[in-house]
Amino acid sequence: MNEPKVLVLGGTAEARDLASSLTEAGVGVLSSLAGRVSRPRLPVGPVRIGGFGGADGLAAYLHDGGFTHLVVATHPFATRMAENAREAAASVAVPVVRLARPGWEGHPDAGTWTWADGYDAARTAAEGLGERPFLTTGRQTLTHFVPWANRDVLVRVVEPLEAPPSRWTVVLDRGPYDVEGERVLMREHGIDVLLTKDSGGRYTEAKLTAARELGVRVVVVRRPASPAGMRELDDAAAVVRWVNDQG
Repeated sequence: MNEPKVLVLGGTAEARDLASSLTEAGVGVLSSLAGRVSRPRLPVGPVRIGGFGGADGLAAYLHDGGFTHLVVATHPFATRMAENAREAAASVAVPVVRLARPGWEGHPDAGTWTWADGYDAARTAAEGLGERPFLTTGRQTLTHFVPWANRDVLVRVVEPLEAPPSRWTVVLDRGPYDVEGERVLMREHGIDVLLTKDSGGRYTEAKLTAARELGVRVVVVRRPASPAGMRELDDAAAVVRWVNDQG
């Protein structure tokens, strides 16, 4: 049996934790980042940046690189990448698992939030709850919020926007965030509704606590399901055990 060699599709804090855990366990690992952020936080060990050219390209990369395992540790909303990974792994008979941070469905305040299926539905829901939204769904989702061009909107993204509407205030920042900083930000901008997505984890959870303390209504876009048939684990240690169990 060949020594394990793991390809991690990363870009998340969980992926960085996994690269460290695999390295500490003596397992060969290569982390792949999509390249959508100009200055990404890099994991330990070898890193490649860029796409694969779809499922076929990923399958060829797995085969030619001699990888024995594939871990999808991309953002929980990166559905296309997860589906490509499932298809690619199946075509070259490489075991695949998804590492996904737990969602916020179990958060103590989850029952007080408005949950929406998709960004357009979330926008409509938020319009009925407040006048000054705080939008934290990510740069690639902003086309869904073009109807808000004439609203005062606070938008937080990692990378600059090319031509945001003149009434939007754009904050460039990335987590982790703390509750006090989120409280200050929302107070300064008079926020009365927070619109976010179920990214889960602790890096960006502080805004939810701050919203409750300030009486800010919350709208959450539901997380998409993992591809059918793909096993899902929620921490790096479980993935390391999975790799070892696969042989």
